[in-house]
Amino acid sequence: MVDGFNRKYKPAGAKSVPQHEIDARLVREKTERLRALRLAQAATNPSPAGSAGKPTSVKKTSGKSAAKPRPLSDWLDAQEKAGRRN
Repeated sequence: MVDGFNRKYKPAGAKSVPQHEIDARLVREKTERLRALRLAQAATNPSPAGSAGKPTSVKKTSGKSAAKPRPLSDWLDAQEKAGRRN
C-alpha cells in the first residue's frame, strides 16, 4: 500500500542514502587524505633513525604481582572483622 506520506518525503527516482553510510564515506575520505599527507611528509622528511612511525617494544607484565597473594581465608577474616556480612 502506497500512501502520500512516503511520496512526499521520498520522491520517485531519488536515491536515499542512510546517514551512517554518508558518515562512513566522509571518514574514509578524511582517512585517505590524512594518510596521503602523512606519507608525503615522511617522504620529504626522512627520519635519521629510519624507524619513523614504528612503536618501540614495551615489555608486558603478566598482570600478577611479584608478592605472594593473600589467602582467601585471611581476606574473609578481615571482611568479617570490618563488619561485613558473608
